[in-house]
Amino acid sequence: MTRQRRSLLLQWLGFLLGLGAIAVALAVTVRWGDLADRFFKWEDFTAQFPDIVLEAARNTVVYTAIGYSGGLVVGLVVALMRQSSVPPARIIARLYIEVFRALPALLTILIVGFGLPIAFGGDNLPGFLSEPWGAGCLALALVAGAYLAETIRAGIEAVPRGQVEAARSLGMSSWQTTRSIVLPQAFRVILPPLTNELVLLLKDTSLLAVLGVAIGQRELTTWGRTISNSLGNYTPLIAAAVCYLAITVPLTFLAQYVENRTKADRR
Repeated sequence: MTRQRRSLLLQWLGFLLGLGAIAVALAVTVRWGDLADRFFKWEDFTAQFPDIVLEAARNTVVYTAIGYSGGLVVGLVVALMRQSSVPPARIIARLYIEVFRALPALLTILIVGFGLPIAFGGDNLPGFLSEPWGAGCLALALVAGAYLAETIRAGIEAVPRGQVEAARSLGMSSWQTTRSIVLPQAFRVILPPLTNELVLLLKDTSLLAVLGVAIGQRELTTWGRTISNSLGNYTPLIAAAVCYLAITVPLTFLAQYVENRTKADRR
């Protein structure tokens, strides 16, 4: 056996021994019966389906779609403002990005969710903004927009300057150049981080639980917390976690696939 293989074998043995020691320690010290009774009651787990999917998982996806769509629009506008030749536009865009990236998402949700009805009156707010989940989605859009703005700006700056100059020399206006030349290439470059931001925003919908929503409007975290309180155990939270995994894991693989395809296309 070569020295390299012997070293590799010793590393594997050390890893397996350490893993075995941890497993033995957990088996001896953890009260598995109490843990199973509070977190893994099979009858309570199965009782969550299919309602948790039809209501909570559906609402989670809907809130994510609303927040992400709004964030993408806001991010695109702010990114273009960052590239503007008008100094006030650049200052406003920079201020927006710095503020909403610095504030915790939970604090933004609380401020927007409770501040809108006070500022405008609950009856004066248009459409879904009068609902807690609607104000929460607006807060998520504002937070996502700050991060997406920087991502889009980086994509715009990655487009070779020569292509912009060539388009302008052909008589294209600044807006035509941005719309037809710059943005399509920029979004192709930033597609992987955009997908990653979608996954992060989906998990951030759990923060909407702090606003409180009516029956039928609950997302996964609110569902799990509410049903857990009524049952006296945490099994519904495990059911909610399983639903999160069922949504986010495919999205994570999609992001990895898109990133690999983007790298392959650049070669």
